[in-house]
Amino acid sequence: MSLSKELIFLILQFCNEEDLKKTAHMLEEETGIFFDMMHFENLVLCGNWDEAERYLLGFIGIHDDKFSIKIYFEIRKQKFLEALDHDDRVKALDILLKDLKVFASSNEELYEEMTRLLTLDNFRTHNSLTLYGDTLSARKLMMEELRSIIEAYPPFQQKLKFPEINKSRLRRLINQSLNWQHINCTYPQPDPEMKTLFIDHQCQPPDLSHGQSIEKIPSPSKDTSTLVSPLSGTSTFNPSCTEALSTISDGALNPGFLTNPDVTSDSIKETDSVAETRSVGMLNEVASASTFPNQNHNSELTITDDFPKTVGWNLEPGSSPTTMDFHPIQQSLLLVGTDIGDVELWEVISGRKLLSRKFRVWKIKAISMKFLEDLVKDQCVAVNRILWSPDGSLFGVAYSKHIVQLYSYHSGNNIQKQLEIDAHVGGVNDLAFSKPNEQLCVITCGDDKLIKVWDVATGIRQFVFEGHEAPVYSIRSHVKSSIHFLFSTSTNGEIKGWLYDNLGHRISYDAPGLACTRMAYSADGKRLFSCGTNKEGVTSIVEWNESEGYVLRTYLGLSKCSSGVVQFGTSKNRFLAAGDEHLIKVWDFDSVELLATIDADGELVESPHICFNNNGTFLAVFANHNIIKILANSDGLQLLQNADNHFVDYLRTLSENLTELTVNPTATAGGAGATDGGTPLEDSLEKNEDTGIQEDEEPESPAEPYDVLEVRNFNVIDEPSQLQSLRLPSEMKMNKKISRLMYSNAGNAILALAANGIHLLWKWPKSETNSSAEPATKVAPQLCRPKSGLPMTNDLNGVDFKKSVACFAFSKNDCYVASASGGAVSLFNMMTFKKMRTFAQPKAAATCIAFYPQDNNIIAIGMEDSAIILYKFPGNEIIKELKAHSNGITSLAFSRGLNVLVSTGSDAQVVVWDSILWEKKKNRMLQKSVGRLPPSETYLQFHKDETHFLAVHDTHLAIYETTELKHVNQWDVGGFCARISHAAFSCDGHLVYAGFCDGTVLIFNTSNLHVKCEINPSAYLPSHISSNMYPFAVATHPRDPNQFALGLTDGGVVIIEPLESEGRWDFHPPVDNETMISTL
Repeated sequence: MSLSKELIFLILQFCNEEDLKKTAHMLEEETGIFFDMMHFENLVLCGNWDEAERYLLGFIGIHDDKFSIKIYFEIRKQKFLEALDHDDRVKALDILLKDLKVFASSNEELYEEMTRLLTLDNFRTHNSLTLYGDTLSARKLMMEELRSIIEAYPPFQQKLKFPEINKSRLRRLINQSLNWQHINCTYPQPDPEMKTLFIDHQCQPPDLSHGQSIEKIPSPSKDTSTLVSPLSGTSTFNPSCTEALSTISDGALNPGFLTNPDVTSDSIKETDSVAETRSVGMLNEVASASTFPNQNHNSELTITDDFPKTVGWNLEPGSSPTTMDFHPIQQSLLLVGTDIGDVELWEVISGRKLLSRKFRVWKIKAISMKFLEDLVKDQCVAVNRILWSPDGSLFGVAYSKHIVQLYSYHSGNNIQKQLEIDAHVGGVNDLAFSKPNEQLCVITCGDDKLIKVWDVATGIRQFVFEGHEAPVYSIRSHVKSSIHFLFSTSTNGEIKGWLYDNLGHRISYDAPGLACTRMAYSADGKRLFSCGTNKEGVTSIVEWNESEGYVLRTYLGLSKCSSGVVQFGTSKNRFLAAGDEHLIKVWDFDSVELLATIDADGELVESPHICFNNNGTFLAVFANHNIIKILANSDGLQLLQNADNHFVDYLRTLSENLTELTVNPTATAGGAGATDGGTPLEDSLEKNEDTGIQEDEEPESPAEPYDVLEVRNFNVIDEPSQLQSLRLPSEMKMNKKISRLMYSNAGNAILALAANGIHLLWKWPKSETNSSAEPATKVAPQLCRPKSGLPMTNDLNGVDFKKSVACFAFSKNDCYVASASGGAVSLFNMMTFKKMRTFAQPKAAATCIAFYPQDNNIIAIGMEDSAIILYKFPGNEIIKELKAHSNGITSLAFSRGLNVLVSTGSDAQVVVWDSILWEKKKNRMLQKSVGRLPPSETYLQFHKDETHFLAVHDTHLAIYETTELKHVNQWDVGGFCARISHAAFSCDGHLVYAGFCDGTVLIFNTSNLHVKCEINPSAYLPSHISSNMYPFAVATHPRDPNQFALGLTDGGVVIIEPLESEGRWDFHPPVDNETMISTL
């Protein structure tokens, strides 16, 4: 889009915000740049026919083509019929002769028919108009038809959707321009007057009558503290406040501005009362070649030994880490939270785990029913955020469901429960500590769009901050000049500033790109940065001018397609670092150019979380396989090398240093239970001298029965009595594995293809217990066989069963099956079980097959030589051959909604093809957590929405968005001993069923790929069956999301369903059941 067009859109936005609707529609009509469907619909429904036609003429003429003729004809026909309905035949005749006459040449019969309507007393007696209702209903029906035509009509393409533009963008650009003009004034004044936009702003020269030297006037290149809010006509600073950006006046929270309850960002008015502005914080960014406050000009843009860049240790938490934080004083202590709710404390110098805690609710009676209901629906509880208090005597844990827990830390592995808060409805996304009134508080934010402030000593809620329009993603507390304040960010890109009062937010900015953002100060508290990733995956790291709310600089070198929110940190008042594209990227504060990248010996996750300790000695970063890598600088490496000699001495020193900082939980009103004083550290060291620090050794007072809730993260099914299963009968002795398994599209049959090329088809008879005749575990099916008694068998000439790959596919109407077992592709009629055709033996074997959704006569065949063939079998012809892979094709999947074909091969590449033009649209390599994928079969299946697909590799499951091939989520086998054999979506797309080579079946939640249920082979296989048997193929019922079938390596097929009493796999027992509740 050209800049001139973008300017028109900005003017349209401005007109709409200022309620200049007529002006906006005139501009739309004159430029033809945007068609406002809602405005057009209002004109039609109100019968403003002339105005509706005039608006249309800005985009299409009457006789442009048959579609434009149709649109204008429908409008004028309705106008004519309404005149007849009102018995105004003079007006109807006038419309017929003037408005409808122009269409007579293209359809004379229709025009004559309309003329005859004038002779009828009631035009509804005409056969084609008997259903004509009242005027409004007729207009609505016509509008629906016009809408369909317009949306499909090429001249309106790209004109029906208004681009997404930040609120009041034009005004912000003007503010930026005026601020920029003021920065470049020869004699910038602290309180400038800006009265016009017609000429460039210039401050008047100062009065030098008192002998003041011009050289003493500050240069704009060294101080931007005089920036103003031009549209408000006044400075945002108190003119008497001359201090530069060294106190809170250099932040967004200027004391003279924010502590005045009568002055808020929402009360600032434009001089001419044109509109309301939130503050100069509406500005998005300023590009400046000037230098900035606090800039260190002596910094050399290189990474020295001061920066932690060498891998020293690998820590291995028990599950996937989600958050971490170094102790503020004992800077080799690292807290870690995981995706299953575990909290772990590590000593990074020795690489030892000091303690581990599983998620438990401490006081059920104090917990809301809403939390318990949410827990029943989904027992998975993750740690969203873990954080030390400023003095390190406490740490807080924010969970993905409602709860915040605070622990006091004493030394070594001695932690004690301090406070538990049912803080928010939904997830608690972040927490922070502050002392606004010399009383330590914990601040929380959550999915309920609220921010809450709690007294740590009593657990009493002190403030609730409301104003965000989306879930609050992060919070950042700060203090300057004894004024405590708080920044908050939400998932829709809002940034708000708060004081600890009940007056609401004082400022409101938009994050760059409306990104989901975190904020951080430099160690000295003088410079503010933010890092965020928006919905399109574009990441921005910026430095802010707090007082004006604009971006001082935007750092370069970040990914434009991140799959998650990129995390960042600052170090030594000099370095910024972020985890992006499997790397740690580093910038100098004062240069937007990327300074360096660190791969940490490889194997980092795509957007790794990073965390510095306070003195910059260590840098922790997330890697694959649930590993946290500890990087060290030269000083840190020396500590790591002497770890074994100094560990015991270190812990004794740690115990002494923390004695004065410890909060005594027995004196805390909000404490969650007293302790017996804990085990002496020396005794603890003696116990763990040989074996390492013991985990979960916390002496506690006895809990009341059923007073502590321990959450098991997923159901485990071990017994046949815990589910319903049925092994399908077969008269044939099968000793070959089931290579492929599929339900018919109608859901009334199951078809299996064995490794020896034989097809087995089961159908269920109707009965009292199965009136729908669909697959069910309570009714035995019938194995269908042709009258000849010979099973449907693929062509096996010259096939090596050890190397061959079997594949098949149902046509959309279930009438045909295309199938191959390493030889020629056969087409079977599923009504007669006869082989209709065998396609000519290709030069390479078929490895996968998919029917073209728009035409049952066309199939796509993936070949072992890396080609994809589009085959039309009525004419026995190849209509297209696609090539993009370097190795054999392993899977094909069509999306009718997107008109694409997705293919993957043993080269670990996935390719998206246009299924109309048969051209390659996009491709990428499927990445596993560690390096490249080993050569292996990858299976693809589209989600119900047809915009996402599941990629199944023997090492992991992954979900991708199709158009951009964006990696959405992934689950790795990791410590799970067996490889994945096959997996498939449930019909509603909410679950993923995966079979493993040890016989286990895991059921995942699609939204996060968390395990919902584990089914062990003992639950569905008889005890006498060989332990080597496992499901090789998985198929899911097309209408019942809780039924699936397994094709086994012994040639058997098993159908599995949950118990009728439960009805679904994500069923969990009541919270007072013994399986969920246990006393500590």
